[in-house]
Amino acid sequence: MRAVKNLLVLYTGGTIGMLETAEGLAPAGGFDARMRDHLAQLADAPQVHWTLQEMNPLLDSANMQQHNWLAMRDAIVAAVDAGHDGVLVLHGTDSLAYSAAALSFLLLGLPVPVLLTGSMLPAGAPGSDAWDNLCGALRQVEQGLEAGVQLYFHGQLLHGCRTSKLRSEAFDAFAALPRHREGERAAELPAALGYRQQRQPVNLAVMPVYPGLQAGHLKALLESGVQGLLLECYGSGTGPSDDLALLEVLRAARQRGVLLAAISQCPEGSVVFDTYAAGNRLRAAGLVSGGGMTREAALGKMFALLGAGLDVEAAEQWFALDLCGERA
Repeated sequence: MRAVKNLLVLYTGGTIGMLETAEGLAPAGGFDARMRDHLAQLADAPQVHWTLQEMNPLLDSANMQQHNWLAMRDAIVAAVDAGHDGVLVLHGTDSLAYSAAALSFLLLGLPVPVLLTGSMLPAGAPGSDAWDNLCGALRQVEQGLEAGVQLYFHGQLLHGCRTSKLRSEAFDAFAALPRHREGERAAELPAALGYRQQRQPVNLAVMPVYPGLQAGHLKALLESGVQGLLLECYGSGTGPSDDLALLEVLRAARQRGVLLAAISQCPEGSVVFDTYAAGNRLRAAGLVSGGGMTREAALGKMFALLGAGLDVEAAEQWFALDLCGERA
């Protein structure tokens, strides 16, 4: 752990820098000057040398897509190559946990810390949490952080791929869910999964299991070109295992190379296929367990694995191992 001496602040948009428009709040440029003006007024401002870079386009994070993750990854790697020893990403809260998880897997092996933050209210709004979050994040950087991706919000430093947004209005919007995690740690990462590996967009889908889910629903989704399906199962990884047609749809998708993974719908707990026969049947149909991973982590991990060009067998192997603390 070491203090960051040359920080890049990567401003992607989000509520923290939004200004009012005729259509409502929207991302706005010029945050560098606003940030410097605010810090200049603080008697105890964090003593961190920083440079701000704006992403183009600036986004409301509700519009965040895979290609934006890749652009952030490229900007972060370029910053490290240019001599920055830490990166602070300013990001909207709607998809903040998704981006933190995705970057955790896109930046495996990066030798410097990456910290993400944002706010529930714009920096200029009365009573906003924006400056508290931003200054708190800068103080974390000043004190020193381990390499890897983390998220700072409302006084909490959170693991980049264990965090979810739980509240849409309260300032303490993010938390690390108490999901049971266990998994063998990967002994070493292949070059194909390192932070310098280029990735491609991947056609991924998330489907919850629910009473009334039909084989036809899954078939239509899986035949739309989906390369990976994250199935949100009941409890410890169960679903309608008496529906032979549904199981056959899953089996056929796996045979043609679709990565199928299961996580639990429950805020607490994990997938343990051996507990119930219903879970065992899903595993036999081709699903790999996501253990206690959150939706955000499992989706980001699928994207990083398949986006690196791994085939389904290799992707399953690495999905089952702990790569950066998501399963441990």
